[in-house]
This record gives sequence, structure tokens and C-alpha cells, in this order.
Amino acid sequence: MLVVAAVALLAAACGATPEAAPFQLPAENRLPAGATVLTSAPSQRADPACNPTASLRPQGAQPQPGAMPAGSTMAAIVASGKIRVGVNQNEFLFGYRNPATGEIEGFDIDLAREVARDLFGDPNRVELKPIETSNRVQALTKGQVDMVVQSFSATCARRKDIQFSSVYFETDQRVLVTKGSGIHSAADLGGKKVCGIPNSTTLEAVFALPQRPIVIGIENWLDCLTALQQGEVDAASTDLPLLYGLEIQDPNLEVVGDAMASDSYAIGIQQQATDFVRFVNGVLERVRSDGTWQRLYNQRLSVLGPSNGPPAPKYSD
Repeated sequence: MLVVAAVALLAAACGATPEAAPFQLPAENRLPAGATVLTSAPSQRADPACNPTASLRPQGAQPQPGAMPAGSTMAAIVASGKIRVGVNQNEFLFGYRNPATGEIEGFDIDLAREVARDLFGDPNRVELKPIETSNRVQALTKGQVDMVVQSFSATCARRKDIQFSSVYFETDQRVLVTKGSGIHSAADLGGKKVCGIPNSTTLEAVFALPQRPIVIGIENWLDCLTALQQGEVDAASTDLPLLYGLEIQDPNLEVVGDAMASDSYAIGIQQQATDFVRFVNGVLERVRSDGTWQRLYNQRLSVLGPSNGPPAPKYSD
């Protein structure tokens, strides 16, 4: 006891202030398995100098469905009979499993089917492979899927390992809370528990807040929703359409605050498949120009309000 007292007196004499112990999850909590306290941003955006939203220009006229150039990535996919697509099954509006049918549906799923339409002449030639958000890059680098269509933000850090199509959707980031929580904007999150997905771009804006929240990493948004409903976290923060998808499922929730950051969704493709990047960009050109993009928006995303139309593509060559 004398030693402890002496150390305390010495610290006081030197003006030292003991650092607060890092927040740890209590032994008894109702968070899903694997939930963890995150202590640093994942740095997914990295240096934007690479122009992350610029992609490869489509190369001339698109080949006819089922008649892909010999030796191309597209020919190999057609020969396999289906295109393997990494998707989400927990993001209402973009990619979710419809409880009435058991089928995965959403805006991202519809876009994946448009790629299959131009490859095979049949939009149903897709093998939808649900993957966790944090494993999207890994699924491509390990060859587990041919492309990822999963509200996937194009960033320079990710471009070190994979390629991206041109952007097909743009949005910004907000905060989701329980009504009456007293949280009205991101400025009110200091010291609050906020859930997010590990390795996602939207965590960086949360960690950048002047008053640091306690960031809880949870693997998917349905589990984040449950944690918010049970009061295990105070808020969730990610892209606006994903938050609206959660809000629709629970009228006791509300989206609050101004934009914290912006994101641009693109299709992730294996690094070596340059020909397939150009092909997919040709598909997206058709989808923009023939009204398909707007039709899919009206069908899946009208809850977000009137659209400004599809984003204009940016090409690097």
C-alpha cells in the first residue's frame, strides 16, 4: 500500500494524468459473436492521387452474348455456365434475402444480372455468393468470385489488389439512431457506441470526429440493426441508402445529421482481368443509356427520393 501511495504522489507531483483505460466490451452483452471494439480507422481510402473512380474505357462494340472473344476472361466465364458474383444478403435495398421467397434481391443483384444478360443472353446465369463486407477484396484475389457487386466503394488502397468498373452509384454518409436518443448529428457521437463494418470506408469518417465515439465492429448490417434495437450501441453510421434500408425495417429509427463523407460504388473485378473490366464498363454504358439504370432505381430505390440519374463515367484511357 505504501508503494502504491508513493507512486500516486509522484505522479501528482509531476503533473501526470493516468491515461483512461481503453473501452472493453463487458463480459455480459448481447452483441453478436465476433463483435469487437475497433481502435483505429482501416485506411481504405488511402491517397486519392490514383483517381479511384476512373476506370478503363469500353473497347469498341460489345461482343454478342455467348460469343465472347477466344481466350478472353469473358469466354472462360461463359464456358463455365454461370458468372460467380460476390454479393451481400444483409443490405436491404441493395442486396438482401427476401424472407418471402428466400431469394437474394436488390439493386446490386439486378446490376449483376445485367452483366449476365450481356455475357450469356440470360440474366439468370448468375451464381450469387454471399460474402462478408470485410472479405470483398479477398474473395477476388483468391479467385472465389468473378466480380463483386456489393455497395463496393472504389478506393486507391483497394486498387492495389483489384480493379473497379466505372461508378454506378454515388451517395453520402449519415448517422442512424433511435428516435428520442438525443443524438441529432455526428457531433453528438462523442463517447457513444457506434457500430460499423470492419474494413469499410465509412469508418474513417467516424474515427475522424473531433469527439471520438466508441467504435464497435460488427460483421454485417442486420447484426448492427439488432444491436441498435437492443440498446447495445447508440448509433450506426454508413452510406445513406444502407441506413434507409435499416430504417425501413424499424420505424423507431431515424437518419440524422448532415453528410459526413461521400462514396462511389463500382463493381470489383480481379486485378488481371483487364478485358473483363472493359466489358463490364460496356454493360454499364448500355444500362445508363437505355433506361435500365433508371428503371432499376425506380423499382428498388425510390424510397431515397427522385434520382439525378446515373453517375457519368470517368475513364483513365
